[in-house]
Order: sequence, then structure tokens, then C-alpha cells
Amino acid sequence: MTELDFAKKINEAGGAAYLVGGAVRDKFRSVVAHDKDYCVTGLDAKTFNQLFPNAAKFGKSFPVYSIEIDDAFCEVAFARTEKKIGAGYRGFEISFSPDVTIEQDLYRRDTTINAMAIEILSGELIDPFGGREDVINKKIRAVSEHFVDDPVRALRAARQAAQFNFEICEETVEAMRLCRDELAHEPSERIFDELQTALKTDKPSIFFRSLERADLLEVTFPEIAQLRGKIQPTHFHPEGDAYEHTLQIVDDVAKINPKPIVRFAALMHDIGKGTTPPEKLPHHYKHEQRGLEVLEKMNQRMTLPNEWKKIAAFVIREHMRAARLEKPGKIVDLLLRIYGLKISVKDFCDIIRIDNHGLPFYLEHAKEIIDELLKIGGKDAPPELTGKNIGKWIFDERIRRFVELYAKET
Repeated sequence: MTELDFAKKINEAGGAAYLVGGAVRDKFRSVVAHDKDYCVTGLDAKTFNQLFPNAAKFGKSFPVYSIEIDDAFCEVAFARTEKKIGAGYRGFEISFSPDVTIEQDLYRRDTTINAMAIEILSGELIDPFGGREDVINKKIRAVSEHFVDDPVRALRAARQAAQFNFEICEETVEAMRLCRDELAHEPSERIFDELQTALKTDKPSIFFRSLERADLLEVTFPEIAQLRGKIQPTHFHPEGDAYEHTLQIVDDVAKINPKPIVRFAALMHDIGKGTTPPEKLPHHYKHEQRGLEVLEKMNQRMTLPNEWKKIAAFVIREHMRAARLEKPGKIVDLLLRIYGLKISVKDFCDIIRIDNHGLPFYLEHAKEIIDELLKIGGKDAPPELTGKNIGKWIFDERIRRFVELYAKET
């Protein structure tokens, strides 16, 4: 079914179909939308189900349908209104009926760039809040005073600023600030979802700087907030304190690696510096050990995906020594442990390269060296060896091979 066929069926039944949300925004950004969402007015659920009996229905508070349009599954929802009756994202009374207009539906949305619609049959743009102008001017602006009804909208505004490299208007920053108390009690998975999306952007630092501007960093990512003011030796870190260093590293890693899990590990690599006692500054002795403790507390607070936590812990523990090893045994051990990660050797080396402004030979050629080491396995061990002795022999032989082939380069 084409988009036009979908809209005609809605229209013939007495309703209207609109393209809404990100697809409209991206049209004015001259960007091809990854997916499309639709809003329907003038129909009740019974009529809609009769028109599209194969539509998959989901959603608890209100019905949302998945329908194949133009060879892609798209979300279709009825126009609805929301009324704040309690705390958090569940504290809403939601109403949908054939009488709800598209303008009323757009009014409940978070920012103006997401509060536009295009009537499919006529092509008319419905833009009651100036979203198109804000896209052109690269502004993030709250639709109305109801922005604060859902505190996570503050995170969405910060994420949108990072996603599109737009500036958040001052009045919207003030609205974000009003979300502080409720945001502190929001389910951690909602905060993590916005973090994950922000880490996919070209410049994730904008997300954190936007939260900082609205005085929300302490209640959403206190571990990152603690890095502010933690000065470092200027010889190694001329960019400033641990906060500035961390955001710069994340942005630089984002330029060369698209994976959110790798960018998160980069974000966490110096997280222990936030707990350095003031009297110890500008030095951060044992910040690796303290970083693991901070990561664990963060995990207890928001339950990180297991692999995210594992990779971040490895980077925290190894980022200082990884570029400075000299003994062949320690180099071989590190390379084999990198090989055992669920990220690639390149992923790990991308972080170390950015943090250390380069790589030593054994990391620059890590994949080649690891491939050579793995040629030695249990099948090569002397037949008289058993149990742990086989493993020790394999490791010793790999060290010998490394020394034979690469020691002169390190």
C-alpha cells in the first residue's frame, strides 16, 4: 500500500491522514527520514480496524498501529490530547476521539521542530508553533508551558541539540530547569535511552553541555558532573579539567567510531577523576581503581547493559598502561585480553589513540600481532603436558613468538 492509497482510504471514511514528527522536520532539513509516523483524525478505532484489519495494534494507554506503507512498517496513531494528573511519565490522562484535531495533537508535543504535520492528500503544512522557522534557524524551542509535564522532555531537548547541532532557546532552558525535581525520580531506563541516542550523534558533548546549562547534569549524570573542576597537569591535558578532557575525547572518538558502546567507554575512561580529593589535585593517582567503583555505582543507579559495563570497565582499568607497556609478557597478555572483548581491536585502539595522541607499535599493529599469536594453540603443545601446563606452555610460546617477530619494534 502506498502512502497515497493509505490517505485515500482514511479520507473516504471521513477522516484525514497526516505525516507527523521527525519525517516532517527532516524534510525541511533536506534529510531523508529513516522512518515515518502518521496521525489520523476524524475516525474512531472501530472504523479504522475495519479499514485496516491486518494492522498490528500495540500500546497500553492509547492504540498505536503498525502498518506497511511504501514497503516499510510505519506507526499510525489517532490524534490525542494529554492532561497532567500525576507525577512522571505515567501521570497523564490521555484522550483520543474523532473530535481531536491535528492542532490539538501537535500542541501536546515537546519541541516545535517535532510539532508539524503535512496533510497527505493536499500537501498542506500544519505548523501552528513555528517549527519550520525554528528548523531553518536551528533552534530548539518548547511548544508550550506543558513542556515541563514530562521531565524527560528536558533530556530530549538536550539530545535534539546534539543530534541536529541546534541551539536551545533560553526560555526552553528555563523550562528544562523546572524539570529538575521530577527528573531526579524518573525511571533510569528513560534517562539511559536518551544517553544512548545522544551517543549516536556527531558531537555527544552538546548533550551534556545542554544539561549542564539547565542545571540538570547533577541529577541525570552525577558521575560526569563530578569531573568539573578536577584540574589536571597542563603538560598532558592543556584542554582543561577532567570534564573538558572527557567531553573532548568523546567527541574525537565519535569522529572515527560510530558505535555507542565505544563512545560510552570513552566517556567513562577517566570517570574516577571525579572522586580525586581536592588536596591531591592536579594529580589523579589510582583513578583507574576509583573509576571502577564509580562505574559500579552508576550501574546500580541505572542498570547498564552488561556489555557496556564490561567494555567500559576494561577501558577504565587499562587505558593508562595500554600505551606504555614494555615487557613482552604484559604486552601479549593485554593483546589477548583485547581480543577477548565483544568489541573489535580497532574499537579499543580508537579510544587509546585519541587519549594518548597516538599508539605504540604493538597497538598500531595489534590485529596483525594477535593473528600471529593465535597460530599457536593447544594442538602444538608437547603431548606429555596436561591441564594448566598446556595453557602455560601456549602463553609462553606466544611470548616467545612475539619477541622473535616484534620485540625489536617496541
